Amino acid sequence: MGNAVIPWLEQLLKERFCPELRLSTDLGRVRLMLSGLEGRILFDRRNVACLENGLGSGCESWDPETEGWESAIGLTLPAPGNAKLEGPLIERDNKGYVVHYDILGLTYWMLSRIEEIGRRDLDAHGRFPATASHAFRHEYLDRPIVDEWMHILGQVIERQWPRVKLKENIFEVKVSHDVDRPSRYAFGGLGQLGRRIAGDVVKRRELSSAVRGPLVRWRTRDRLDEADPYNNFEWIMEVSERYGLASAFYFIAGRTDPRKDGDYEVEDPAIRHLLRRIHTRGHEIGLHPSYATYRSADLVAREADRLRRVCAEEGIRQEKWGGRMHYLRWEQPTTLRAWEAAGMTYDSTMTYADHAGFRCGTCFEYPAFDAVAGQPLNLRIRPLIAMECSVLGDQYMGLKKSDALDEFAKLKERCRAVRGAFSLLWHNSELRTPDERLLYESVLSV
Repeated sequence: MGNAVIPWLEQLLKERFCPELRLSTDLGRVRLMLSGLEGRILFDRRNVACLENGLGSGCESWDPETEGWESAIGLTLPAPGNAKLEGPLIERDNKGYVVHYDILGLTYWMLSRIEEIGRRDLDAHGRFPATASHAFRHEYLDRPIVDEWMHILGQVIERQWPRVKLKENIFEVKVSHDVDRPSRYAFGGLGQLGRRIAGDVVKRRELSSAVRGPLVRWRTRDRLDEADPYNNFEWIMEVSERYGLASAFYFIAGRTDPRKDGDYEVEDPAIRHLLRRIHTRGHEIGLHPSYATYRSADLVAREADRLRRVCAEEGIRQEKWGGRMHYLRWEQPTTLRAWEAAGMTYDSTMTYADHAGFRCGTCFEYPAFDAVAGQPLNLRIRPLIAMECSVLGDQYMGLKKSDALDEFAKLKERCRAVRGAFSLLWHNSELRTPDERLLYESVLSV
């Protein structure tokens, strides 16, 4: 780990536990200390070193209860690394505690996504797939592995310095909605309108679309039409408010691929009206950079500036600006740098398209780190735990609705167990039927 990693890890520990914690290195070992108090916690191994370039294949497991520690979710802990674990894993000595597993190395490896740098085993959209990850291959993708190890570390800190009061993290739910298609019929060319109506009539047997489609298009002027099946934004906000949540809506503000990007412009009067409604009701507006932007800092910045300009023209001011890449396209650390260069506050792209779970091993927001440049960035990462398409889509996990609810509930419960945040993405265009809406509300209520 480079010189800037230790201060970055120290910041993480301060955010998670308490601001008085300090990290230092000595002959390759890392010491955790607490200002003004005696003793230390020593990490004396680099078990995760072999994983830094994605080359490691080992993954032991450890049962904390055999040594008198508590597992956050009641299961043995996965311990990726190249060395065989030998107990006891945590020992007390005359200076404090010694931890023989590289918890900090694991944290750095997972959060900085070193595993993904320079990979060529990508999918058709240029994305690193879950199936290629160490977490998927060793069956811990559905575990907040970093948070589970932090739960162990928190117990060690409490035993070493029992009078210190650690931060009480509180479980929360964060919901967001990528606005790929704000309207089923209002935008795009006439040919596109015809194809959508034909799809509704032929595939979904919705004969009324032959009349509704043209009417919605004709009536959409300064606001989206109430009969538009994708115009469920008021309903989404009502549901969020009922559960004490604020939804984040991420808008496309560019067109780099006509087939995959949105068919609307953020300057359109109906979109401006929607932006105002979201802001007036106390919800969040964010950026959804277009398809071909993920390798271009200039394009991301241009689209971010465009969205912020339109919002400013509508009197919309926000302290934080975040969002998510379209199609979850991401190249590490290229896209990371692009978000920072665009002046964004946070990114919430980090989940896999093909499988829900903990891509970064955590459900806590954290400061970004560029492992290639070896430096922290002025950007926060807000891990995304589940996207509805990942769980329900036939091309991905393909779960039926009852099984899908169980999957969402499991992931949500594991976020609750470590007192993190269950971050959920649900597209407005996937909330058009009563069954879809029922499943969405069920996920929020479990």
